[in-house]
Amino acid sequence: YIRKWTSLKGTKVLDVGCGGGILSEGMALHGAMVTGIDVSASALNAARHHAHMAGLKIDYCQTTVEALAPTVSNPYDLVTCMELLEHVPEPRSVIRACSRLVKPRGNLVFATINRNIISFICVIIGGEYILRLLPSGTHRYGKLIKPHELVTYGNKSGLKLKNLTGMGYNPFTGTYFLTGDTTVNYLAHFKRVT
Repeated sequence: YIRKWTSLKGTKVLDVGCGGGILSEGMALHGAMVTGIDVSASALNAARHHAHMAGLKIDYCQTTVEALAPTVSNPYDLVTCMELLEHVPEPRSVIRACSRLVKPRGNLVFATINRNIISFICVIIGGEYILRLLPSGTHRYGKLIKPHELVTYGNKSGLKLKNLTGMGYNPFTGTYFLTGDTTVNYLAHFKRVT
């Protein structure tokens, strides 16, 4: 999805909420200069170890995006924030900070979960309690974000939506796929316009 909207080769990228570094590594393998940030020391230790074993140069830092934003004088070409917004106390604050960290006309990609009865059944009941893909209690229904809410938060932060795409999961094959259906998981590509 990211490579559909921007070239990664030689691109300066910030991966917000990078966790164990799966996306950071994927982008580095495509030639991006990646910085990954997360608040979890154990996740960052795993990310650093795995990058070292793979021979990848990725800068991992333990911080929040809000703390990082005022310290960066050379903004990024691309900021990614995948599956984080539904877990933070104030998603608008994260989006605002992401916007401050990307160059004018730069790209931002967010991934999150829609808030409706179908996503509640699929993600919380199905994913956490039936299939046990995630620990029980990982998601709270009230923290999920409707696409129009994400677009509003983005607009208020100087961002313009360029694309909204759904993401599906097949539990029988363990594969993810892009779809036009944004009912459950979705990705959003924005450009910074101010």
